[in-house]
Amino acid sequence: MAETLTPNRLRDLAAFRSESGCAVSFYLDLDPALSPTPAAVDSRVNSLLSDAEKRLASRRAELDHAERSGLKADFERIRRFFDSDFDRDGARGYAVFVCGDFWHEISLAYPVPGQVEIGPAFHVAPLAPQVGRGDGALVAFIGREKGQLFRLRGGRLEEVSDLTEEQPGRHDQGGWSQARYQRHIEKLVGEHLRDVAAELDRAVRRLRTPNVVVVASEGTRTEFLETLPPEVKTAVVGTTEAEAHAGANELLELVQPLIEEAEAKDEHAAVERWREEAGTNGRAASGWAETLEAASDARVEVLLYEQGANAPAHECPQCGRASLEGGECPLDGSAFEPRESGFGLAVQRTLANGGTLLALRHQVDLGGVGGIAALLRF
Repeated sequence: MAETLTPNRLRDLAAFRSESGCAVSFYLDLDPALSPTPAAVDSRVNSLLSDAEKRLASRRAELDHAERSGLKADFERIRRFFDSDFDRDGARGYAVFVCGDFWHEISLAYPVPGQVEIGPAFHVAPLAPQVGRGDGALVAFIGREKGQLFRLRGGRLEEVSDLTEEQPGRHDQGGWSQARYQRHIEKLVGEHLRDVAAELDRAVRRLRTPNVVVVASEGTRTEFLETLPPEVKTAVVGTTEAEAHAGANELLELVQPLIEEAEAKDEHAAVERWREEAGTNGRAASGWAETLEAASDARVEVLLYEQGANAPAHECPQCGRASLEGGECPLDGSAFEPRESGFGLAVQRTLANGGTLLALRHQVDLGGVGGIAALLRF
């Protein structure tokens, strides 16, 4: 069963390196406008694999028999998967990574350009714009009885826990006075809200302070926010209201603008931090040469990039070190090989060495350095 995209999964894929240099990355665009039917999907799969097989034939002299046989088997495995096991299930893009015994598939919430890439490492750059789009944000859907927590992953809200409780109704009053009974109900509601707040606190700590959106009526929202610990209250980036019967898709539509507004603020803060560090020759890299070097040296804490940024670069075929210029690798003396996507190398090296990515969707301010920069660990 396909997973949704997460930062940890992307990092694991980026760290993979094939001894044979034949890791296959297969991307399929499932935008309904382009692939509306199963027949259309089959056609696109066959077209992509046929093109990859032609390119493989043109490289025949570069590969030994075992490498050619392995790639042929990997292509055939991809073809069989889409013939018999593929489940679209609302995905708008799909990625398969295969290299011999290694197989991993990811269902994507956003379209991705169809392509097949073969190399010593998996080609994860097309996934970079999709990771971090609010991922990890928590949504607390609160009511006097309701208590649902959702986490945004891969463009979808997934339920984390449900603490919804049915409070006593008027028919349960028995011989109680109205005032006493009402106090009893309010006590139960207060306990329920505290339980939900405690569950949210645990989720925030577990996920290391993600953005939080609270969905509740005005009265309930005020009471709930008062029960939150200071650290959790600080993580709340917005509040809104929804119908009690709202589902995950409806909630996502309501909270998405609030999450995007919070992301814009985070982007602004990151760019301002980069400007300050770069202006004092501090912990910042600017442009392709500096950023590729820093990513290869495991110094990148956060890779900042504008959508579409790219430049030709070079890679060491042995250790994967990236460089803007050619020549010899300073680590093992191997000749650098040209690569079309310097962006792909920057992403792969950053993730493989434990860094994170930040696409500048709202704060585009890297034009003077080629659309790429980084905040550094050291």
